[in-house]
Amino acid sequence: MRQIPGVSLQRKLLLWLLLPQLVLWLSGGFLAWRIALQNGEKGIDQTLTQSVRALARQIKPIGDGLLVDFPKAAQDILEQDPTDRITYMVSSPPGRFLLGNAQLPPPPMQTIALGEPLLYHAQVDERAVRVALLEVDYGSEPKRQRLRVQVAQSLTVRERIAQELLHQMVLPMGLMGLALSALVFAGILRGLQPLKRLETQIERAGQQRRADQELLAPIELTEAPQEVHSLASTINRLLEAVALSHHKEKRFLNDAAHQLRTPLAGLIAQVELALSESREPAVRERLHKVLSGARRSAHLVHQLLQLARSESQVPLQALDLPALAREVARDNARRALEMDMDLGYEGEETAWVLGNELLLREALSNLIDNALLYAGRGATVTVRVERDPHPPQGMLALWVEDDGPGVRTEDVGTLFARFWRGTDLPGGCGLGLSIVQEVALQHGGQALAEPVSPHGLRVGMRLPVVGDPQRPV
Repeated sequence: MRQIPGVSLQRKLLLWLLLPQLVLWLSGGFLAWRIALQNGEKGIDQTLTQSVRALARQIKPIGDGLLVDFPKAAQDILEQDPTDRITYMVSSPPGRFLLGNAQLPPPPMQTIALGEPLLYHAQVDERAVRVALLEVDYGSEPKRQRLRVQVAQSLTVRERIAQELLHQMVLPMGLMGLALSALVFAGILRGLQPLKRLETQIERAGQQRRADQELLAPIELTEAPQEVHSLASTINRLLEAVALSHHKEKRFLNDAAHQLRTPLAGLIAQVELALSESREPAVRERLHKVLSGARRSAHLVHQLLQLARSESQVPLQALDLPALAREVARDNARRALEMDMDLGYEGEETAWVLGNELLLREALSNLIDNALLYAGRGATVTVRVERDPHPPQGMLALWVEDDGPGVRTEDVGTLFARFWRGTDLPGGCGLGLSIVQEVALQHGGQALAEPVSPHGLRVGMRLPVVGDPQRPV
């Protein structure tokens, strides 16, 4: 099952670094708002305390009565701002209205210290206010009485001061947040550069592997954090293990194929000789079966050798792919006629690729051999070289197409698997298309297969185009 890539490391780092920063900035803004409210309230408390003391000094006892020396001008000053009005109330005994605004509420507590201002919150006309209360006594014994003075101020000024302070802080805090975010982003990009270099080296090594079939070279990072060096060392150890396994596999394949090639050739020669000398029908039938098995084994050995050759480094040179395709098609024309099949060529007259003639000839021969073997008698097989319109641009498509029964749609993706066969017909060993795929990869291309409507199959390779070496620059 193909793994779906998750969120990139860069995005995760940005998320985990910028999200706490956003939370901190929002928390800082809220705390700044609360501090501004508290400072505004402290200023209001100081003003109210001074006002209630000053108002209490203006109330003077005369005998058993009171003289309130509160000029009209002072009252106008207190009440001049409707949005931030300062109101007062004088009562004696406490709660019995004498002067001011009778709507001022009593304090929340019953016991009040004499001569000590009390500050509390209240509501007046559905508006939040801050109230300062001061109680003093007056008169002489035994008719001594208590006087209550209350001064209230709206909290609008406190909220306005807090809003002004917050507005003054938003722009600097926003600029600082943007600057810090930019620094975090730049720091993440710089910190991830060793991983980017590691990715580039692995990709370049993979491209080199596809181009010349060399094993991946060890990764070298001269300047990188310790964690990236550890990752590169782990990958290098894995590459060493893969290279060792690949070398052992190639050596075993070459040795086994070479060791089997000579005795199989001798066996085929001896069976053919025995067939020419024998006249017994039963013996000849058995010899034909032996000869058929020996030839299949020899074909398998030949395919194994070609597979080993296709996985090794070979020199590449410019060659005319359509000319090579026509030549291989002509070489197989006699066999096609013997099988009552029509084999021909269509497509480009001249188009150059950078390749190895021996490997391309073997790959094309395998494609034609598969078509002739499985398309059935009377089928038409067409070798075609054409410009591929699909991206990336600058590619040639080499196809071998037949109008035979084809394969099931679900089996198209497994055609290039080693030793996989889509039919029980004798004659194949399941390595021909694997060789085609290896040759295509070695030439910087890819192997392709697709069904043909209404029936049939076409299999081929996409190879990069190069300029005509015979054309003067």
